[in-house]
Amino acid sequence: MDLQIHQREIEGIRILDLQGRLTIGASEATLRTAIVTLAEAHVVNVILNFGGVTEVDDDGVGTLVFCHVRIVTSGGALKLLNLSPLHLSLMVVAKLDTVFEVFTDEREAVASFFSDPGVRRFDVLDLVREQETGQASDPPK
Repeated sequence: MDLQIHQREIEGIRILDLQGRLTIGASEATLRTAIVTLAEAHVVNVILNFGGVTEVDDDGVGTLVFCHVRIVTSGGALKLLNLSPLHLSLMVVAKLDTVFEVFTDEREAVASFFSDPGVRRFDVLDLVREQETGQASDPPK
């Protein structure tokens, strides 16, 4: 399956939910185009959610580097979310673990964009939903 991208926004941070393969060809072009479009629209705080990514090849890694450079040179930051253990090991082998901030929790990824690390920002609607369903959430620090 080629790469599908679904965009959403939380607290001014654009999240791209990726589904499919990030490999040579159309899928890497799809992600590059999406990032260039965001940068040109001055949307430069971006999280790539890898929760639905099944495969990443060398060209996919190259695309991530391109995306990172494009967003950073536009004055923003690109962070990665929900990398599988295989994708994480690929980042370590490619020595990109020092370039990208990687998160397993979406709230922490979003909060990382705000300057004061002591201030944690949460979506109030999500908090209310969690309380209604009886799920315990971590209190803001």
